[in-house]
Amino acid sequence: MTCASCVRRVEKAIAAAPGVASASVNLATERAEVAFSGKPDLAPVLAAVAGAGYQARSKTIELTIKGMSCASCVARIERALKAVPGVSDASVNLATELATVTVVAGAVEVSFLEAAIQAAGYEARSAMADAADAREADNRASEMASLQRALAIALVLTLPVFVLEMGAHLVPAFHHWVMATFGIWSWRLQSVLTTLVLFGPGLRFFAKGVPALLRGAPDMNALVALGSGAAWAYSVVATFLPGVLPAGTGNVYYEAASVIVTLILLGRFLEARAKGRTGEAIKKLVGLQAKTARVMRDGIAVEVPLREVRSGDIVVVRPGEKIAVDGEIVEGSSFVDEAMITGEPVPVAKGAGSEVIGGTINKTGSFSFRATKVGSETLLAQIIRMVETAQGAKLPIQALVDKVTGWFVPAVIAAAVATFGVWFLFGPDPAMSFALVNAVAVLIIACPCAMGLATPTSIMVGTGRAAEMGVLFRKGDALQTLRDASVIALDKTGTLTEGRPELTDFIVADGFDEAEVLGLIAAVETRSEHPVAEAIVRAAEKRGLRLATAGDFEAIPGFGARAWIGNRQVEVGADRLMTRLGLDVSAFAPVVERLANEGKSPLYAAIDDELAAIIAVADPIKASTPAAIKALHALGLKVVMVTGDNRHTAKAIARQIGIDEVISEVLPEGKVEAIRRLACDGARVAFVGDGINDAPALATADVGIAIGTGTDIAIESADVVLMSGDLVGVANALALSKATIRNIRQNLFWAFGYNAALVPVAAGLLYPLNGTLLSPMLAAGAMALSSVFVLSNALRLRRFRAPVASERGT
Repeated sequence: MTCASCVRRVEKAIAAAPGVASASVNLATERAEVAFSGKPDLAPVLAAVAGAGYQARSKTIELTIKGMSCASCVARIERALKAVPGVSDASVNLATELATVTVVAGAVEVSFLEAAIQAAGYEARSAMADAADAREADNRASEMASLQRALAIALVLTLPVFVLEMGAHLVPAFHHWVMATFGIWSWRLQSVLTTLVLFGPGLRFFAKGVPALLRGAPDMNALVALGSGAAWAYSVVATFLPGVLPAGTGNVYYEAASVIVTLILLGRFLEARAKGRTGEAIKKLVGLQAKTARVMRDGIAVEVPLREVRSGDIVVVRPGEKIAVDGEIVEGSSFVDEAMITGEPVPVAKGAGSEVIGGTINKTGSFSFRATKVGSETLLAQIIRMVETAQGAKLPIQALVDKVTGWFVPAVIAAAVATFGVWFLFGPDPAMSFALVNAVAVLIIACPCAMGLATPTSIMVGTGRAAEMGVLFRKGDALQTLRDASVIALDKTGTLTEGRPELTDFIVADGFDEAEVLGLIAAVETRSEHPVAEAIVRAAEKRGLRLATAGDFEAIPGFGARAWIGNRQVEVGADRLMTRLGLDVSAFAPVVERLANEGKSPLYAAIDDELAAIIAVADPIKASTPAAIKALHALGLKVVMVTGDNRHTAKAIARQIGIDEVISEVLPEGKVEAIRRLACDGARVAFVGDGINDAPALATADVGIAIGTGTDIAIESADVVLMSGDLVGVANALALSKATIRNIRQNLFWAFGYNAALVPVAAGLLYPLNGTLLSPMLAAGAMALSSVFVLSNALRLRRFRAPVASERGT
């Protein structure tokens, strides 16, 4: 595919294939996403693609198979492999124990083939997965080298033609020298060189363009073939059969034909190089994967390729090594750099029972872990898949482009024919020459390539940059929808707050030692399973306090708890417990008032029937939350908190961080109703949450944004995932969404504006006003540069900087 009309043609062909529900084709990624109405059957799709004049890319996968014993095993495995959707051929060799499988590139994962073989009763593993990827990279490199070679040859052959013809026009003395030296052989030499250019390096345009023209489905190659071919054919006639042309029209345009091909080859080369850079985010993510792992086999650590690691294997990790797959530490401890997943710059302490993520880096210690997720199940593989899916998506804004490109190339050919007719009938002498030159200029200057690349390249670069910032767009259309959001609804627990209670206030009465009192209270709370009790115990442990054993523990429903710590009686509970004990809490009145304003409920502690301390346990606001809310306001958004917490606590938190509206005391279905109410006046609502109870709201909102540290269910229900628990990612995602859509609009303005403005100029619209005509050579240069401009503009998104720096780093 070379332009937007190719995309439209392939899309229509696939959509018309039997069993296809819908199809979406992307020019930048060179991929088609096909949805089937029933069981997937790729054969009609491949036939439809071939019928439209294109070819689906295929690749070969080799699998090592264990357990075969006879020819019937071979037949059984071949049948199993051929039944996998996307497999076009499979051949199994009993002697070498190898299966060679030809698949449609991008449609079949190795794990699907392995599963099919295992279901048939045999064991399989990829023999050349890395080699297949390397071959694909080699193919792209080979394509680039072919373009570069063709450009070099065209340039060498075109230069003499350009010098002979244009030099003679511009410098009279040079013209006299050429005529005296070469005479008629100047045109003949140009004819030979131009023929070599067109049917050597330029043959690709004719090989693709002429069949497309004969099928009645012309594309960009057809325009180039028509334009350069017409200039060449007319010049050949003028050189060898001048008598058949009207008097005074025997001119040659060899330089136009050869320069057109050379400049468009230059544009294709620059375009291919720029397109390669648009996918660098995926290359970086793939590069994060480890290549090998040290796995325990029969009590010995053996280094094996990553693809041979199985779930349940014990993997050994040494200092400085990449962690191969996801798992759980069973022995040892270390600090792990998880910045590539969470954006957290500080290495995270890991010990027995801690989870580790494939692709992260072990810093100091050594440990062993049990593999829990391997292959396509690892978090990094899922991230790569999310980014690829988003990059291949079509945004709603693409609908306009699709409508235009369906008739663009035929309209250009019609405009060229009309231009030729008008100039031939009404133009000045030599009318034939004017008609030919202007018709060729119209054919060459039109550029559907720029229109086809305008949207997908920006999406590729934008979603790739987002992934580098820890923002994953699971659905590509969220990139556009998020930009239009005017209301951000936020869950409280785990989103605005840390997600678990912590001891936030601890003040002792006169005459009591803070550490001693905290130790006694924590000792009592070790006997309780209440989250508040756990927060107090954690606070004591963080301070390094040794907790004594509590005796005669008694929970007092509705009041609190009491126990004996050695020979001291400790009671912890609400103010009514203190009243019951006959203790006056008025000494803490100023503190109580402050806590009430902050939405915190105080607890009290009494030791040996004396009021000893006031305590507040709350779910603290994340350090980054205030800056994130400020950034959302700066983007012009209304910020709403939707929570199941009581109204008093919710409003107190909202006051602290500047929330515009609070919807409190709602159940999960209440959150859905709240989002519908916020959207009832036509507002676009984005909802941010992290828990299982947030999943319905995430699915209901125009854009669901899940905190990546939350539950799998919440993430699966979301359109956008923030890989860290940092709320500033919401503001950054919004800013990037706005920047990407702005970039797309710039590209589309250029692509449409360029064609709308310059096609009439090429047709000679300005000639009656000021005598301006556009040379086909200048038209070819403008066309070549238009696609490069679109790609270069899209690549600017790689330099996008987050408007809000994370507290943890970005």
